[in-house]
Amino acid sequence: MWDFPLFPDQASTIAGGVDAVYFLLTGLSLFFALTVLFFILFFAIRYRRGSNADRSGIVLESRKLELFWSVVPLLLALGVFVIQAKAYFDLYRPPVNALEIYIVGRQWMWKAQHPEGQDEINQLHVPVNRPVRLIMTSQDVIHSFYIPAFRVKQDVLPGRYTSIWFEATQPGTYHLFCTEYCGTDHAEMGGSVIVMPEAEYQQWLSGGTGNVPLAQAGEALFQQLGCVTCHQADNEGRGPTLVGVFGQEVQLESGQTITADEEYLRESIINPRAKIVAGYPAIMPTYQGQISDEGLQQIVAYLKSLQADGEQQAGSESNGGAQ
Repeated sequence: MWDFPLFPDQASTIAGGVDAVYFLLTGLSLFFALTVLFFILFFAIRYRRGSNADRSGIVLESRKLELFWSVVPLLLALGVFVIQAKAYFDLYRPPVNALEIYIVGRQWMWKAQHPEGQDEINQLHVPVNRPVRLIMTSQDVIHSFYIPAFRVKQDVLPGRYTSIWFEATQPGTYHLFCTEYCGTDHAEMGGSVIVMPEAEYQQWLSGGTGNVPLAQAGEALFQQLGCVTCHQADNEGRGPTLVGVFGQEVQLESGQTITADEEYLRESIINPRAKIVAGYPAIMPTYQGQISDEGLQQIVAYLKSLQADGEQQAGSESNGGAQ
């Protein structure tokens, strides 16, 4: 007997909600399509030319009928909107404690960088029953990261970050695809997501040799490029301090206020004149073409690790590197 399931496994916490929206819309579409088809055939047969159907007492208007077909579809549409909105917010609001993994798409492969320093190509190891947030960018063209069993899909764009999150509920190996045509070998751009129990995942993390944690590699690159010269922890440099900046509101020279997220940090490295911090001159050079996408992810991970409660330690390490 063939093993040919119509739908992938529901292997994440949000898969059920996505499927509920899909089946609801499919069911409503079929119901109204069949209802309209039934009445078309019924009236076409009953009132065909030459039939003996009673054609007297034609009703030209009916307030009850008008109210019915106005109110009922409105309530159905509002109900569908509420269900879809909940599914949408579940998809795009990751938990604050989610494990963050960086993804780079390129023709024609996926590369993952784990916080502990492990790299993997066309594979993604994740723990079961733990939220995982993927921070993704493309090195060349538009790709699309898709895990059918988790019901998550997100375009991966060159020059910026996009993200998705999921929480796997079943250990196993699941298909990973690129669903945006990206060149000659697009069909070969796939891989596997390997979901493991927490203990096995920790064992897998500790199995690598010579891995440098992402934030530590970012700190070394930060000092190597001389960034620490201007961005000092004591806020006495020519640029603003970066300690504790991630997640905070930043006042810009234009008068606008922006949240310092991953995309803001990345853009400030590649195009520093795009959003100039209030009170500081526009003297930072661009690092476009000087840092790889992997290097940018490392620096962003390092800047995210500079929390205000560790300012003294971060400041001493950075100042030591500058000397």
